[in-house]
Amino acid sequence: MKLILCGDICPTEITRPYFDGADPDALFGGAAEILRGGDFAVGNLECALTDGGKPIRKLGALQKGSPRDAEALAAAGFTHMGLSNNHTLDYGVAGMRDTVRAVSDAGMVPFGFGENDRDSRRALYLEKDGVRVGIVAVCEHEYTYALRDQFGANPFDPFDTMEDIEQTKQNADYVVVMYHGGKEQSAYPSPRLRKACRAMVRAGADLVLTQHSHCIGCRESYRGGEILYGQGNFLFLEDLDNPQWRSGLMVTAAFSETMAVDYIPVVVTPTGVRPAQGEEKDALLAELARRSELLQDEDRWLAEWDAFCRTMPYYVDAVARAFTDVPEGERCNQVFPHYLDCEAHTDVWHTIFPSWHGEKTSGAADPAVSR
Repeated sequence: MKLILCGDICPTEITRPYFDGADPDALFGGAAEILRGGDFAVGNLECALTDGGKPIRKLGALQKGSPRDAEALAAAGFTHMGLSNNHTLDYGVAGMRDTVRAVSDAGMVPFGFGENDRDSRRALYLEKDGVRVGIVAVCEHEYTYALRDQFGANPFDPFDTMEDIEQTKQNADYVVVMYHGGKEQSAYPSPRLRKACRAMVRAGADLVLTQHSHCIGCRESYRGGEILYGQGNFLFLEDLDNPQWRSGLMVTAAFSETMAVDYIPVVVTPTGVRPAQGEEKDALLAELARRSELLQDEDRWLAEWDAFCRTMPYYVDAVARAFTDVPEGERCNQVFPHYLDCEAHTDVWHTIFPSWHGEKTSGAADPAVSR
């Protein structure tokens, strides 16, 4: 079985004419040929596809496309579309149900969602040539996740998700995890995220892909599994002044007696994306290799993560202004609970607000205090 896995996909103003024209060659260039060359091609649809829906209350962007956009994705070669991310519920339950319908009507299979936080835990199974692969799609707690009594995306849970992976492995030869989370723009995982991904491998995952960071990160082999920390965008032409948004990785995974994983860099074009070529491709893969080597040096990796976290002063501001009186309509009182809810944000907090114990002590403990 050959499986093609892609990162974040979202129609934007730049790509709107080519979605409206159902022009997969303009949108995907030579990447469409790669998609069609797999037995299955899987993407992460990071928006709602709806002509209606009511925008939800949230901090951050609301992402929306047309139901007809699904036809362009199917024409490009996609067979399955993951909906477990922080934007599929941007236009409410009605908008997300429209998205499920649009993906299905275009001939693709949507997955990673459910009627509630129990139903959403269902794995996707793919079979070809006697090989069965299970895909578990989860997202961090950022607005669109299913609740005990609400339809939505499948939320990551450090206990339930490991059980889901273990059970999926019992019913499949291989398990792939699509994890939508991690701090945006960070090329390195937080300590928590790295532990979580490694725990997924121990639970039975063979391939773990983290998405959402909008940049290519680093990778490592761990106990026979492959972990990619940061797949980057696939087709999400926005914020292009930021070089991290201008490239991503397609992942090809061949499953037979063994698993073979390959990374194919893609870069943006004026109308969409294309596979990187020549020196451009070599440079992207060389940077992936450099960061991956640095990841194996714990001191250097943690120093990179710490330095990244300290570039964001708004985390301090969120704490300073929490639960203060603010003018009606101002949203700062929602920043604190949102950061507390979402794992990627609390990862940053744990770094920039270490406890005394985390900072360590010097010298011998005071006997009086120890008593």
